[in-house]
Amino acid sequence: MSSYKVRKTPGNTEWFRHDRFGMFIHFGLYAMPARHEWIKSIEMMTDEHYQRYFDHFNPDMYDPKDWARQAKAAGMKYVVLTTKHHEGFCLFDSKYTDFKSTNTPFGRDIVREYVDAFRAEGLKIGFYYSLIDWHHEDFTIDSPHPKKMLPDALEQNKSKDMRKYAEYMRNQVEELLTNYGKIDILWFDFSYKTDTSCPEFARFPGKGKDDWESEKLIALARKLQPGIIIDNRADIEQDLWTPEQYQPTEWVRHKETNELVTWEACQTFSGSWGYHRDEMTWKSPEQLVGMLIKTVSLGGNLLMNVGPTARGYLDYRAEAALKVYADWMKYNSRSIYGCTMAEPEFTAPQNCLLTQSEDGKRLYIHIMDYPFKALEVDGLADKIEYVQFLHDGSELFYDDKIKVMTDGDTIEKANESGKVTILLPVVKPNILYPTIEIFLK
Repeated sequence: MSSYKVRKTPGNTEWFRHDRFGMFIHFGLYAMPARHEWIKSIEMMTDEHYQRYFDHFNPDMYDPKDWARQAKAAGMKYVVLTTKHHEGFCLFDSKYTDFKSTNTPFGRDIVREYVDAFRAEGLKIGFYYSLIDWHHEDFTIDSPHPKKMLPDALEQNKSKDMRKYAEYMRNQVEELLTNYGKIDILWFDFSYKTDTSCPEFARFPGKGKDDWESEKLIALARKLQPGIIIDNRADIEQDLWTPEQYQPTEWVRHKETNELVTWEACQTFSGSWGYHRDEMTWKSPEQLVGMLIKTVSLGGNLLMNVGPTARGYLDYRAEAALKVYADWMKYNSRSIYGCTMAEPEFTAPQNCLLTQSEDGKRLYIHIMDYPFKALEVDGLADKIEYVQFLHDGSELFYDDKIKVMTDGDTIEKANESGKVTILLPVVKPNILYPTIEIFLK
């Protein structure tokens, strides 16, 4: 069994740490301008200007069954959908707002169809819910708000009541956790502190747990869905640490206790979460698969995002990225599911990453830069039962003897380092990042 002890949390994270790989979906009105999910804030749009997206929202090609099939083929085991993003637009039929998908020309409960489709494919269901809401009348203007530069912003805030907004959030979270069956993940987003040294933001203090009334919000969620996983972004520590758009270089630890924690890197295929027509910094196949391997080799999960188009389908670049994962995970998923950081006794060879099964019986060497003919690994002598390539199950031979030349003769000497030489074919197998599976004694 793995020797790594992970900090205990209120929710059930055992399945989460086993499954390792999930899909994030950012979908909303912002898919229509197709310039970034924060477009209302970035361009400081008025409510009247943004209303035209609501009035014309009609994702006629929305097919969550197709999304679910692609997610499953890519090896993803769970999914998180933006039920409401910062724009305040709800993808579900909430009775507490008119700003929802059922009131658009589309006229359908997007969340309902999403839940049914992904659940039918056996994926666990997650809901993202924005703590920020640029549409709600009682959400006070702050530094990310589209109205932040208005000269009367502070005066407008005097008529707003964040307590009413906090109640609104609880009402909607109750709907989400009551009307759609078992929900596995609740992903709040996000709390923030304002840099008041910047003149542009000096007027606004930012928002945190007191503004969201997070204790009440989280208590409600746990009452309605015992065991649910909740992230830490409501400014109260819960189950899940979520580094965003960067890859940690070591297992994430608790800042105060230094304990290992349950963590999930959330990443995008490109530089935007929502659909961005002209954004071109899409990650290469090597980056995509490399991030998954690297994350699991450090005891974490990877949540990869897609941003559907305004018509409701995944564009060719997103489908190509999912296909990269599908092609690799079809043959190598055993080195990801139920795996974690390798035990400290094992050292990764140069240009390789290690994962190990939780039960300790299998060690995986992910070859990130294919060597010529042989791979030397320390610490494995007398521990190997059998070695093979994972993608095709073909046997690999190894040599655990240390040979030296002396007076023209070859002699063997004691193998104090535990070094093993695994013999490889000269030509790299036709698969991205070949993986060696070692069955341990």
